[in-house]
Amino acid sequence: MATETSLPSNETQDYSHSILRNTTTPVAEFTPPTVPTTIYKFPTMEPLRFESYSSKYLYLPLRRDILHRAVIFEGDATRQGTASTKTRYEVHGSHRKVRPQKGMGKARLGTRQSPVIRGGGKSFGPHPRDFSTELPRKVYDLAWRTALSWRYRKGGLIICEDGMDIDYLKARYAKRIFDHNHWGNAYGRSLVVTNSYRKNLFGAMQDLGSEGRVQVVDDVDVKDLLEQGRIIIEKSALDEILRQHQSDLVAKVRTGV
Repeated sequence: MATETSLPSNETQDYSHSILRNTTTPVAEFTPPTVPTTIYKFPTMEPLRFESYSSKYLYLPLRRDILHRAVIFEGDATRQGTASTKTRYEVHGSHRKVRPQKGMGKARLGTRQSPVIRGGGKSFGPHPRDFSTELPRKVYDLAWRTALSWRYRKGGLIICEDGMDIDYLKARYAKRIFDHNHWGNAYGRSLVVTNSYRKNLFGAMQDLGSEGRVQVVDDVDVKDLLEQGRIIIEKSALDEILRQHQSDLVAKVRTGV
């Protein structure tokens, strides 16, 4: 409950300013325990209510190093690593010597599988491999919340009520919504995140092109949260992301023997 307080006198103000001028101790930034967010109704964007989230979820400081590690980790995991070539020992055919060592007036050659002959094996060629790298789970979860916090601080995290959808499966209808709310390409592409598939919304967004795109929450990664101009997300989808990526905040339960 808010309470009224009297304004400080001039003498108190002058004294406090003198202390601030003489001190050399850096003042730490105040971090509120919770941060307020507005829940909107899509697509009219009418404010419905306020919700509070912990500052450990949506008010973390920017850590470029952690975000970079998370993006590299996700990129390495998507590499297929299916490129494959045959060595000289895997190429089909006889391994007898092509021609005599001397007496032909030509260069020395071994088998037809030699890399210097057309159709031969490949020296040091690519083989199927796993490009994925490792990243601690707690660091990866921290990167998720850092990306969301960066969006929140910039004002690019728009939380909407559950059930986001449009009335018509028309690209021009979705484009009017984007233009009215300044979400289009001219203002930075937007990413719409829903908790489940919505026929009209997904169908209309497919033809928007550079205006923006829509994804189900299960298909979103850290890179998606960073590369778009803003994030329009359902509240349930945001809660699901925060629930899945809080391992560094929840104590691990140990079971006794």
